[in-house]
Amino acid sequence: MGDILHALPAIAALRQAHPDWIIDWVVEPHWQALLKTDQAQSRRPIVDRLHFAPTKAWRKDPFSRRTVQEIMDLRGTLRAGEYDAVLDVQGSIRSAVIGRFASSRRLVGEDQPREHAARWLFTERVATRGAHVIQQDVELASAIAGDDLKPVKPWLPIDDAAEAWADKTLPKQPAKPAVLINPGAGWGAKRWPLENYALVAKSLVDRGCRVLVNVGPGEEAFIEALSVATGGAAIPLACSLEKLIAVTRRVSLAIAGDTGPLHLACALGRPVVAIFGPTDPSRNGPFGSRFKVLRSPESRRDHTRRAEPEAGLLTIQPEDVLRAADELLAELAAPEFDNDPWEAKTPVPPQGKPITDH
Repeated sequence: MGDILHALPAIAALRQAHPDWIIDWVVEPHWQALLKTDQAQSRRPIVDRLHFAPTKAWRKDPFSRRTVQEIMDLRGTLRAGEYDAVLDVQGSIRSAVIGRFASSRRLVGEDQPREHAARWLFTERVATRGAHVIQQDVELASAIAGDDLKPVKPWLPIDDAAEAWADKTLPKQPAKPAVLINPGAGWGAKRWPLENYALVAKSLVDRGCRVLVNVGPGEEAFIEALSVATGGAAIPLACSLEKLIAVTRRVSLAIAGDTGPLHLACALGRPVVAIFGPTDPSRNGPFGSRFKVLRSPESRRDHTRRAEPEAGLLTIQPEDVLRAADELLAELAAPEFDNDPWEAKTPVPPQGKPITDH
């Protein structure tokens, strides 16, 4: 989810610069809601067609007849597309191999991709200079466009049924500030303790905020813990991606670690409090919205998928998060507040225990 959201500003810039080009995307089926063709908007969608690569399912049963057939079907479809260029915005061996399926003369990727071996599959390597992954993806897109592109706020799809559900769950202009909390993360080292999120949720409810808690698959236990902490005042959201997009559009503030829903809030221009540990906010942090990042000077970049929270992450206290939330909510209430300053924002510096904001 985060990889797609980080790539979207680059592809939106490519679409804006070359509206008549055909732009297709290979994606895991689970994330297609982020890229669906949007008939409700007058402009052309960012993506013309989606091709599905259920790689997680393939890894579980790599030698089955179904897996082999799906891989061959995808390869045939991509070859038939006769693409002039293929852009690898993920930088993994898996994505580079799938890019090769298209048999295009141009497979463009970073000179120093996430997985170094992937670079040997690229026909063109771009030495990116930007610190943030969004900036790096824009540089890759520029190599294909032949233009010096700038990040463009992506227009995410609008699902009518999800919007109707969100209207009932959270009005577009709620009487109380609405705060979305996402306590989960991709792995344990990035996950701020649940009891800390519970203290933050309770304090926000006491301040008069309406608190919503998003939980992903396997995180259902979070609902009970946060419900108990807030006396049942926190609203649990175990919803589809379409509904999460719709409700995030309506919140005043989002609070999360380095995880997909945080980057979704940024893509929608919502203010965020970001709680970072082993991942580097200068590369993966908030971009394009008002934000405050909390990260300990003790934290060092480490993508090892450990189960326990990283030590530096544990030094961040609930009062730090609440102070950041209070400041952003106060800014939101100010008459001169720019409701969506997406294109004016730049990524956060890499270090700093003090709250860092842009």
